[in-house]
Amino acid sequence: MLMTSAQLKPVTYKKTLPSMSLTLPPSPFRDALNDMTPNIAAELLRYGKMRPDVISLAQGEGENVTSPVIQQAAMKALQEGKTFYAPALGLPELRQEIANYTARIYGHDIPTSRIFVTSSGTNAINLCLHSILNEDDDIIAVTPIWKNLIGICEVVNANIIEVGMTLKENRWSLDLDQLFDAVTPKTKAIMIVTPNNPTGWVMSEYEIKTVMEFARARGLWVVADEIYSRCQYGKTHAPSFLDVAEPDDLLYIINSFSKSWAMTGWRLGWVIGPQIAEDKIRDLALYQNMGPPAFTQYGGIAALRYGEEFITQQLNLWTHNRDLITKKLSTMTRITLPEIDATFYAFFKIDGVDDSMHYAREMIDEVGLSLAPGSSFGSQCEGFLRLCFGVSTPRLEDALSRLERMCG
Repeated sequence: MLMTSAQLKPVTYKKTLPSMSLTLPPSPFRDALNDMTPNIAAELLRYGKMRPDVISLAQGEGENVTSPVIQQAAMKALQEGKTFYAPALGLPELRQEIANYTARIYGHDIPTSRIFVTSSGTNAINLCLHSILNEDDDIIAVTPIWKNLIGICEVVNANIIEVGMTLKENRWSLDLDQLFDAVTPKTKAIMIVTPNNPTGWVMSEYEIKTVMEFARARGLWVVADEIYSRCQYGKTHAPSFLDVAEPDDLLYIINSFSKSWAMTGWRLGWVIGPQIAEDKIRDLALYQNMGPPAFTQYGGIAALRYGEEFITQQLNLWTHNRDLITKKLSTMTRITLPEIDATFYAFFKIDGVDDSMHYAREMIDEVGLSLAPGSSFGSQCEGFLRLCFGVSTPRLEDALSRLERMCG
């Protein structure tokens, strides 16, 4: 039976609720994300790309498209329906091909159980650092260094200790005593990029051997980013930590298809590590992205099998452009360009510049040239700019003319 409005009684509360002041957390996100240092190079890159008249040489990417033989291998895989989940650590065929490539180029036989295929070199670094770093661990980073490596350490709340290289007789130099003195009781790893982005410095065989022996004696990890290994001028490859490593060393070597094979958009890389890391990296990969796409890995197989001629062509272009930029910058009195032994970057200092971010933004506005600010590569890199010369020679010549108008 329905109740009439007269039969309905208002509800009264015997107690009134106490007044409450709601205190919201300072941020809904993780503290680590709020505390991360800004990626000013990425910010500036976005700023430059907003204008169609800007030549952008701020990103580590050339103009060559991926070789047709690599493209065709991936397209064939797609046509054959290879669009399903692949193993988290990569297709067995690609892991084996990386083993074959490592034996052929570097002369080292590495079992596939020590080879982990990843979704890009960045993902490889991410997996490796997340597998070893705890919150409040110390990690030593040899700088200048690519900002993303520092950012990943910040995400896990590790403490980054920079050990900066210095310039001696117009060459970058690493003081090994300074590096070893930076080790603390909390140090978990030493992180080195060789050949180095952004400087083009290449670690010597003696330095590699000395660092590996030091780390091995103290139970420290070495994380070696060797993505530019095939980009040393006048050599088949740069010296590698593989040359001095034992199979069970706490060593991760990072590599990628992005640079030498012009596959930046493919997002495909790999890691060589100790066999004890296989299950750990697999577990992390399962939770991050389930592993790289299947069809792109067939492109990776083709790159390793048939890509040597393409690498040679790239090196010929980069060598020509390196000589061009070295000659041109030597005529600009405000610019100091250290020797470039590898990679396709010129990392140069401009006299009178004490805020590289501000100056790089002015360069975009005034002459339409976008370069990466040096301050994003380490605390000692203020006043430097990085220019990627892995582009066509006419485009580089145009960029150098704009640079000369700005600071020549």
